[in-house]
Amino acid sequence: MATGGGWAPARSVERHGAPRGGGTRSKSVAPGLRRPSPSPARSRAATDNGGSADSCRVRVAVRLRPNNSEDLAHGSDFDSCVELQPESKRLKLKKNNWSCESYKFDEVFSENASQKRVYEVVAKPVVESVLEGYNGTVMAYGQTGTGKTYTVGRLGKDDPSERGIMVRALEHILSSMSFETDRVAISYLQIHLQRSSRIKEEKSSLSNDMHDIFPDDLPLVLKSKLLIVDLAGSERIDKSGSEGHMIEEAKFINLSLTSLGKCINALAENSPHIPTRDSKLTRIFRDSFGGTARTSLVVTIGPSSRHYSETSSTIMFGQRAMKVVNTIKLKEEVDYKILYKKMEREVDQLTSEMERQQKLIKSEKMQLDKKLKESEGSFHDLRMTSNIRIENLEKEKCELESTVKTLMRDLEEERGQKNMLSEQIAELEKLLDENKQQQQLENLSRTKVLTDTTKEHEKKMEELLRQLQEERHCSSSLKDRMSILQQELCDAQSSTQLQESMARELEKKLTEVTEEFTCQVQSLKEKISELISEKEVIYKELKSTQEKVQQEMWQRQGLEDQILRLKQSTSDNFAEESKTSDCMVRTGSGLGNATFVSKSGKIREALSGQRGTISKIFEEVGLPNVLALLKSEDLDVQIHAVKVVANLAAEDINQEKIVEEGGLDALLSLLETSENTTIYRVTAGAVANLAMNGSNQGVIMNKGGARLLANVASKTEDPQTLRMVAGAIANLCGNEKLHLMLKQDGGIKALLGMVRSGHADVIPQIARGIANFAKCESRVISQGHRKGRSLLIEDGVLTWMVANSTRFSASTRRHIELAFCHLAQNEDNTCDIIASGGIKELLRISRESPRDDARNLAKKALDSNPAFLREVQ
Repeated sequence: MATGGGWAPARSVERHGAPRGGGTRSKSVAPGLRRPSPSPARSRAATDNGGSADSCRVRVAVRLRPNNSEDLAHGSDFDSCVELQPESKRLKLKKNNWSCESYKFDEVFSENASQKRVYEVVAKPVVESVLEGYNGTVMAYGQTGTGKTYTVGRLGKDDPSERGIMVRALEHILSSMSFETDRVAISYLQIHLQRSSRIKEEKSSLSNDMHDIFPDDLPLVLKSKLLIVDLAGSERIDKSGSEGHMIEEAKFINLSLTSLGKCINALAENSPHIPTRDSKLTRIFRDSFGGTARTSLVVTIGPSSRHYSETSSTIMFGQRAMKVVNTIKLKEEVDYKILYKKMEREVDQLTSEMERQQKLIKSEKMQLDKKLKESEGSFHDLRMTSNIRIENLEKEKCELESTVKTLMRDLEEERGQKNMLSEQIAELEKLLDENKQQQQLENLSRTKVLTDTTKEHEKKMEELLRQLQEERHCSSSLKDRMSILQQELCDAQSSTQLQESMARELEKKLTEVTEEFTCQVQSLKEKISELISEKEVIYKELKSTQEKVQQEMWQRQGLEDQILRLKQSTSDNFAEESKTSDCMVRTGSGLGNATFVSKSGKIREALSGQRGTISKIFEEVGLPNVLALLKSEDLDVQIHAVKVVANLAAEDINQEKIVEEGGLDALLSLLETSENTTIYRVTAGAVANLAMNGSNQGVIMNKGGARLLANVASKTEDPQTLRMVAGAIANLCGNEKLHLMLKQDGGIKALLGMVRSGHADVIPQIARGIANFAKCESRVISQGHRKGRSLLIEDGVLTWMVANSTRFSASTRRHIELAFCHLAQNEDNTCDIIASGGIKELLRISRESPRDDARNLAKKALDSNPAFLREVQ
């Protein structure tokens, strides 16, 4: 598969398929690397279900077409010349009743073989190889009408069992894909398939250096392509039924097929030179025959002896193709685009993570600074509070000690007094006892006094004892309080030490964060310097671009001057050009035919010279600059620029580029705003040429092209301008998807309204447009996509055709007859056709029309419609 835009693989790995007999597989890898054995999905592509030893040669199958109506019509005059032996995979070709030749193929399909069997035998192995990373080709070759397109390109909309190889291959590929990792691109030539494949490297076989270059897990892709080819018919020109321009096409087709045959002969004979450059066809099949693709060929033949020579030639082509051996290869490439996106994603994630970390570090630093300040404040407050409390406690301790000393001294004094009182009491008792008797009477009165005194002394002693007990209790409580204060002092000292330790840790952590932040700031400064250097480079590029824009403006001014000079050289041919302006517009039926109209050798020479000059201008100036001149304020410059664009639009290769560069928008703007007849004529011709491309038709309609063309038709009476407008609308009529929009925008009314000119160049374009519309509409109605009366009838086209079908030239009559026959195929148009007198016209066409297809369509309409039959009877 060709690498798409933006892919630039720096390392590729190819695996060469081994023959189907169990040979070894060689690998081509980068030096110093060794890949593990492929998985079963990869290794399976190198083998085949048959298991034979010729797995890499071209596989060829033959398919016989059943007898068609043409074969049956000839009956016994043309017997079958082919005899099949499917069980032995052989075919016998009978030249006559006594001479025949036998040929062996890889597969022989009878006329009853189903489409499913043909796909499974011929195309399915190739498609599976393509899914596994190998290139593949499926090709159909044979005479026109033998079933090539039926085998390859049958869509099978109504009957799924009728689907051909192309549809089944697409279904097979899409059902086997992962839409998250795989990618498929399809063109007219081949299916551009890419599948992801991750293979881990063997770590043991990688050196440290290579491990740094190639990571363990590489995003690999399997790239392959599948060509599904429906070759043109291989027969003599006299049997092709081609006429006119088709003969030239048939010659080129036969020349390409001859070149293909030469390449296959050279490959079959192991010739040292293979002429693959003789034609585009052989260059396309360079991988299919003798290259790296797995190729299957279906040769289709008919049974009739009338085409013996073509059948024999087809069979010999298949026999020679069976001798061609291909070397299939598995191509794996590192998907650096995905790897780049992954790395870019990781860089973005790391950048965002770094920014987040920086913000987080900054926030943490601010919080730590805040906490540190708070801790320092708390520590200072705590230290002040602790010092105050310690001082207070020391003061209280001193006061308590002095109080205890005072109490102890008072207690000692009270004890001394108590002892003195006890001694006095003892002495008094002794004196009392000694003088008891003597003083019994004398001291009766004194006894009472002494007793009272004793009681007072006892009370005083008890009071002193009580005070002593209280002093002891107070002393004990002061001791407890002092111990508590000492414990609090110890706790305060421990808390102070803990806070000092926390402060030291916070200071250490703050230092580390500050150092890390400094490193990050330095890294950011380096990145900023890199960005500044990149900014300087971008500024230099911007300055260079501005200089280029200035140079282009000078070139554009020079181009305008050059076109003004060319205007003088082309003014002499202006009158002749207005007569032959149809040469500038390529017209066609819109259904596949395209011709260039020219009237004389002298006009062709003038037109060739003019186009040579235009091509030279285009090559020197470029399409964007030419389109820019469409907006010039100088009318002459504008006219010549439109002519250049119209001539460029006549080539298929330029049409898509003109639309992409905004040329269509500029042309439609001229149709809407200009009042110049020449601008109208040439612009309408350019739009007609662009409308030949099917992809451009929808764009033209969506941008209001039909409405603008109809508006121009209503403004002008110039026959050449009307011819260009009619040609453009006729090309749009060939797209059935645009019919309703074309009618709503007034395109059909404008087409019929241009009949008023009666010019010989305008009427054929009108008839061609009506024929295109009717044929496409008939096809859509027959397929069941739309019902009801024809849109042409609603605008009065049927009445005009019945009234004027025999008035014009032969080519115009053929278009009108064809359109009338297609309208007659729709039963909803029956009443209108009968009311307009169209039955007589149908009868005339069925008997007198020079075209076989028109006669057959008229007969079919008359025979299949009961209302028509009643009118005829």
